[in-house]
Amino acid sequence: MQATVNIHEAKARLSSLIARAEAGEEIVIARANKPIVRLVPVAPPKVQRRLGEAKGMVRIAPDFDDLPDDLREHFR
Repeated sequence: MQATVNIHEAKARLSSLIARAEAGEEIVIARANKPIVRLVPVAPPKVQRRLGEAKGMVRIAPDFDDLPDDLREHFR
């Protein structure tokens, strides 16, 4: 959805216009009924993840999945 507002109205209601843009609405600000700028939310930067970047940071004990007999019977 797109809404067009003039500069005077945008100055008076900037906080609410920002909230609407954050919610996904596109706000066009006009001067003398001519569109001049578009108010849209900034996309968060994409995080570049590298395969194996946590290698060596986690250690799993050899007895990780050994359970006491009384507890093991609850998982059968």
